[in-house]
Amino acid sequence: MKDVLCMLIMTAAALFSVFFFFFIRESPFDTTSFLSLEEKELVAWQRARMQLNPGRTHHLQKFKYMQKNLESLKNVNSRILVGAPPVEKKLLTIGISSVQRPQGNHLVDTLQSLFFASSSSERKHVTVLVHLAGPDPKWLVQMIYNLSALFKPHIQARELVVITTPLTSYLPLKDLEKTFNNPPAHEAFHSRQNMDYVSLMSFATPYSDYFLMVEDDVRCAPGFVTQIITTVSAWASSPWVMLEFSPLGLTGTLFHTGDMSHFVPFVLLFREMPCADLLSHFQDLSNRTRVQFLPSLFQQVGNSSSFEEDDFGSPSNPAASVHTSLKVANNSVPSNAYSLDENFFYTKSAEPGSHLTIVLKVPAHVSRVEVLTGSDLRGKNQLEEGQVELGCDSTNKVSDCDDYVLLGLLANGILNKQVLSYKSAKKVKCVRLLVTAHAPSGVVVRHINLWTK
Repeated sequence: MKDVLCMLIMTAAALFSVFFFFFIRESPFDTTSFLSLEEKELVAWQRARMQLNPGRTHHLQKFKYMQKNLESLKNVNSRILVGAPPVEKKLLTIGISSVQRPQGNHLVDTLQSLFFASSSSERKHVTVLVHLAGPDPKWLVQMIYNLSALFKPHIQARELVVITTPLTSYLPLKDLEKTFNNPPAHEAFHSRQNMDYVSLMSFATPYSDYFLMVEDDVRCAPGFVTQIITTVSAWASSPWVMLEFSPLGLTGTLFHTGDMSHFVPFVLLFREMPCADLLSHFQDLSNRTRVQFLPSLFQQVGNSSSFEEDDFGSPSNPAASVHTSLKVANNSVPSNAYSLDENFFYTKSAEPGSHLTIVLKVPAHVSRVEVLTGSDLRGKNQLEEGQVELGCDSTNKVSDCDDYVLLGLLANGILNKQVLSYKSAKKVKCVRLLVTAHAPSGVVVRHINLWTK
């Protein structure tokens, strides 16, 4: 039955635009004219399902009933247990849904890892929102006490907010669709879990530009906030519906908060299914990119592996030409920066916008990039303000690229970073070191090293 449902959703996704135009734009007496655009899209989607399976005519009535319930979810009846929402809109909300479990949960461990792995400057842009769900009031009281005691500084700084939602606000568990060959208890579990997620997402929507889902049993990689923000900046001009920073189901999935008004009703429409299974179907309907990045920024608690980088071996630095707009000093040669020996490139001045660019003779899948500037360990002649970008070729020019994306910023004159990859990744042709602020003294570029697959 699961396979049938998946096929149905995929087929409906392919036909969605046709049904959308027919039911919404070509009918002058459309009975959904009172609905918002996103609600119209969902009704059109539901009607498409009916056309593909006419025997299930009760879905439209159920969906209209759900529409009424969705109005209440816009102002979901969640209440704050600990902390207070941010006064000003933040860049990112990290949402965690936690429930009472017989074997205990790892919420405290997850929060400790999250705050330890992020700096105070990073947390200025982040709100951590925890949703506690469970019918036992004693458990809620105990959790409130524990979190208030352990994370008092973060609560006072409005970095941590804890909420709960009364079960009376949840949609009823009766009349659930039989999408799996599972007992009714499993369908009820997924439905209630999805309502937990919906409550969390609905509450979070007004408080940030982006929403990151994290389960309550993970450890976070150091600097994960900066890595996520850097990636968002690099993808600012590209349409995406989800950026995924972990293979662990929902953990590490990043949304635009503006997409929550679409995703929340979609989860409710198929609330008998595990929420993680709905991600690919939601991406199909959105007709935007779903991007998966490696390595993972999150790992499950108890996993013995670490976040240390894989052993990539020695850099390969494939054949390339080197181009620069920096002024060459002391007969220095720009190609020295790309050599695998002890040579280096030196420039007496570096102005914003100037660059040193490696152009590969044959585009390749680059797995790691290392940029080292400065003449010694004390930081002399480092490039303090700069960034590294990757370029793909679409113009067929010999010494140029376009479609540059940001890989990362220099920290203390250095960048050493794995290239976040995804299935549709293009081969890299250019690696550009870009100066972003005036350098008051000369700059030494010791090495630009590449690892290719």
